[in-house]
Amino acid sequence: MKLKTRMILLLGMMCLLQTLGIGIFTLTYLNQSLDEQIAQRALHVAKTVAIIPTVISAIERNDSNTLQPLASQLAKKNDALFVVIGDREGIRLAHPTAAKLGKPMHDDEGDENVSALIHGKPYTQKAVGSLGPSVRGKAPVFDLTDEKVIGIVSVGFSLAAVADILNRYQLTLTVVILVSFTLSVFFAIGFASHFKKAIFGLEPEQIARLFQERNATLESVREGIIAINNDGVITTFNQAAINTLGLDSSEPITGKHIYHVLPDSELMLILDTGKPDFDKEVWLQDKKLIVNRLPVISDEKIVGVVSSFRRKDELDAVTSKLAEVQAYADSLRSQAHEYSNKLHTIAGLIQISAFEEALSYAGQESRSHQALIDLLVQAVPDPIVSGCLLGKFNRAKEMGLELFIDPDSSMQAIPDSLSREKLVSILGNLIDNALEATLTNHRRLVSLSMTDLGNDLIFEIEDQGRGLTDIEQSSMFDKGVSSKEEAGHGFGLHLVKQLLSDLAGDISFESALKEGTRCVVTIPKVRPV
Repeated sequence: MKLKTRMILLLGMMCLLQTLGIGIFTLTYLNQSLDEQIAQRALHVAKTVAIIPTVISAIERNDSNTLQPLASQLAKKNDALFVVIGDREGIRLAHPTAAKLGKPMHDDEGDENVSALIHGKPYTQKAVGSLGPSVRGKAPVFDLTDEKVIGIVSVGFSLAAVADILNRYQLTLTVVILVSFTLSVFFAIGFASHFKKAIFGLEPEQIARLFQERNATLESVREGIIAINNDGVITTFNQAAINTLGLDSSEPITGKHIYHVLPDSELMLILDTGKPDFDKEVWLQDKKLIVNRLPVISDEKIVGVVSSFRRKDELDAVTSKLAEVQAYADSLRSQAHEYSNKLHTIAGLIQISAFEEALSYAGQESRSHQALIDLLVQAVPDPIVSGCLLGKFNRAKEMGLELFIDPDSSMQAIPDSLSREKLVSILGNLIDNALEATLTNHRRLVSLSMTDLGNDLIFEIEDQGRGLTDIEQSSMFDKGVSSKEEAGHGFGLHLVKQLLSDLAGDISFESALKEGTRCVVTIPKVRPV
């Protein structure tokens, strides 16, 4: 059964039970109240008749002729079933039925009027007499001195009349109950429809499943995730966030204000401004993080903020690995393209029977390549760095350029603690920029010199590009800034600056317009404390 159907039935049944309960209580209370009111009315009429002087005198004389028409008249005026008058012994002196005159007053319950005749006290009762069931009020009749009981007056109202009144009320109340129930059903339908819309038409079981999936998803991702509501109270805080920020996992975090957990957080600022942040570097809990913050908007109102973050060094490691893979791929692609061209040249020489020229060309290329390999083996024994340089050398040849590596270079003392991935990424980006600048300026030579003497590793890269203006040099490390018009540029030097910052290194440029740019990178062998 769907949620909407269940809610309609549940709310309808609740309303029906409530209205039935109220109706039963009302009818019961009304029945009791009517009985009490009619009984008091009967007693009031009986007391009034008992103090009429004519009645008192007639009872003293046992004058039924006077009392009989008087009692009939009083019953008619008060809409009573009967007015019965008896003497001191309870013998009827007035009764609606003349045949009952002179006979003792009693009813089917055996009431002998003791309270009124013996004790002189008025009272009410329900009883079945000769005229049928009635509510009665009985009052003693005292003599003119109010000292002696000389008779009794009994006034009765028919219970059938009470039942008629109750039936009229019951019919009215039944109509009210039916109308109330009908309105309740319409209200239940409207409420169920609104509630269903508020939960996007999902059933409770679907919501529970989505909640479980959401929790599993939050705990499976490696990024830390925090969510707050519009009051700044934390609603989501996954385990990755706890681990990344070094918080105590034994203490509950959800339900606390964000400032109580992370005093330096800027999530409340996003809540106020509604402006998202993407890939923003922040310091939080003494850790450098890459953070994304996004406001949660519902009905054009900001109802919360969600933030995802990860440690910057983890992202840098991924970036460096990607740069290394790219360098290897470039190297292989360049070598494949270069050797393909060489093989085509040799094949052409053989086809025209220029065998000596083919042998000479093959030997020349082999000697040139072997000389570079010998230089790299001696000067740069580290396989990752030398592999990167060999790839860039082949890429330069593919572009029709020459990457000249100073034969006096030495890079043998690279400390083990220095990240090879970061070093390769720095060199690769700088050499690529130099090659592209030289190619754009229609020149040919890019030079690389390396030295590991002293306490620093020093790399010098010189191109033959158009040079850099002062304005370009001031913004060259900004993210997305590039002299190239094509999309996708402007990230290489920004990454180089970040990696050098992690290695406590430095970079400087010397540039002259139309002459080229010389870049000097200095990286300490031992990172200062």
